Parts: sequence; structure tokens; C-alpha cells
Amino acid sequence: MVETQVRVSWWRRPWVLPLGFLVVAFVAFSLPRYLTLDRAQSLVPQPGNHAWHYPVLVAHVIFGSIAILTCVLQIWPWFRQEHPLWHRRTGRVYVFAGVLPAGLMAFAIGIVSPFGPSLQVGNVLLSLLWLGTTIAGFRMARQKRFVDHRRWMIRSFALTLSIITNRIWGAVAAVTLSPQLDTTFGGSELALVQTIAGTSAWLGWVLPLLVAEWWLERGDAKKRRSRSRAHVERPKVSV
Repeated sequence: MVETQVRVSWWRRPWVLPLGFLVVAFVAFSLPRYLTLDRAQSLVPQPGNHAWHYPVLVAHVIFGSIAILTCVLQIWPWFRQEHPLWHRRTGRVYVFAGVLPAGLMAFAIGIVSPFGPSLQVGNVLLSLLWLGTTIAGFRMARQKRFVDHRRWMIRSFALTLSIITNRIWGAVAAVTLSPQLDTTFGGSELALVQTIAGTSAWLGWVLPLLVAEWWLERGDAKKRRSRSRAHVERPKVSV
């Protein structure tokens, strides 16, 4: 039996427009301050004597913006179904002008992060997983293993969009932990900032990746149940 793919109109994906708006708003808020090349506007202070940190940070933000903008197009089912050629082209942009350069720079930035060892480990691990899932997804597409390609790229997209959830968890952690400055943190603003940064960094990408894995497993379970029902309902042919 041949399975047919049901085409769904773009407007019947209610999450597309809100996600697109959120991503565009995030980029519009984050990117311009780095395009000025004014170090004073950076949200990340330069650590130690690493003069290379700021230009690498600027490049990371630019390439990361390309990744997150093209990511929205890549996960839009209508765009993928109706414009497969442009899906492939934007996919190459996502990989080679977005994730690969941004991920390599995130690795370098993460190693010398001024926000403490928890953030350093979290960001380095995130960059390695981001690069790994994206490269695996691209290889699967080149080998025409499109089911595996889709699975790996869903993981990659979850890590790409984690930069937004990182900011959300940062705000939650700041509101929750700031009142404990004089108690839990003994009046140390440095300890408070490092805890907020480390907490948001880990929650920012771990939870989206777990959700992506749950969603993939949920889809696999539905397919297994569908195949099981088809096997049970298949009529027996007597000879």
C-alpha cells in the first residue's frame, strides 16, 4: 500500500505566524546593537585580555541570525511541500551560512565566557550538539535518507530556537533568584549573575531538545500503532 502525503494549506498551521513574528522580533531586537560595532552596546562583556572575543561575538550573532531566520522556513510544512527547490536552497544557507560558522564561533566564545564555568560547559556542549545534529541532518539529505534527515534536522532546529527560550529562562531565573541576593548568595552579585546565566543556558537548550525527542518518539509510536492496526485488519486470503 502506498502512503499519500496530505497537503495542508499554509494558514492551517496556526503556529507558523506566531513563531515567525517571534523570530523576526528577536532578531530585530538583538542584531542591530552588534551591527554598530560598538563594544559598549554588547550584552556580553569582553572576558580578560581576549581581544578577539568581540569581533567573533559579532560574527556569531550575524550568522546565528541567518540560522534562526532560515530555520522558520525550513520547519514550515507548506513551504517545504510547495517549494521543494527553495527548501533545499534555504537549507544550504541554514547549514553553511548559519549553523556551521555560528556554531564554531559559539564554541570559541563559550570556552572563555565571563559568566562562570556552568555557562561555559553548557554553551560548549550546546555548540557541539548544534554542529553535530546539523551535519548529521545534512549528510542524511545528501544520502537521500530523508526520514533520518528530517529527524536530525528537527533536533538541529530545536537547538537553533533555544536562543529564544534561553532569554525566557534568564528572565524567569532573574525574577526568582534576585530576591535571594543577600541570603542564598551572601550578597555576591557575581555569584547571582553566574547562577542566573548558567541556569538559563542549560534550561534554554536541554528542554527544547527533550521536547523534540518526545515529539519524534510520539510520531514513531503513532506509526507503530497504525502499522499494527493495518496488520490486524488485513483480511486473510484462503487458497
